[in-house]
Amino acid sequence: MAISKRIALLCLTVLMTFALGCAATSTREGTGEYFDDSAITTKVKAGLLGEPNLNSNDINVETFKGVVQLSGFVTSVTQTNMAVSVARRVKGVTDVRNDMRIKGQQ
Repeated sequence: MAISKRIALLCLTVLMTFALGCAATSTREGTGEYFDDSAITTKVKAGLLGEPNLNSNDINVETFKGVVQLSGFVTSVTQTNMAVSVARRVKGVTDVRNDMRIKGQQ
């Protein structure tokens, strides 16, 4: 009887550790959020590639908890606005942070 209680306690401890290890915190995503953010990043990148007047190779996209951060270089304010607009249209995006720089300006 004592052995079965110990085994049950061990299984419960392992299960709780696994469940809490996958939980999200304010600075770390949970497993589901990671895959959601990866999908958002992919959709934003695809949208940027679909814009003919935008050099999307110079734009980096990162997503954390639905917030998309765009960084890199563009050639004009128009391209900056276009990239932000594309990112905002993607389902699941809660906010867009623009950290892009215009080439030739400081």
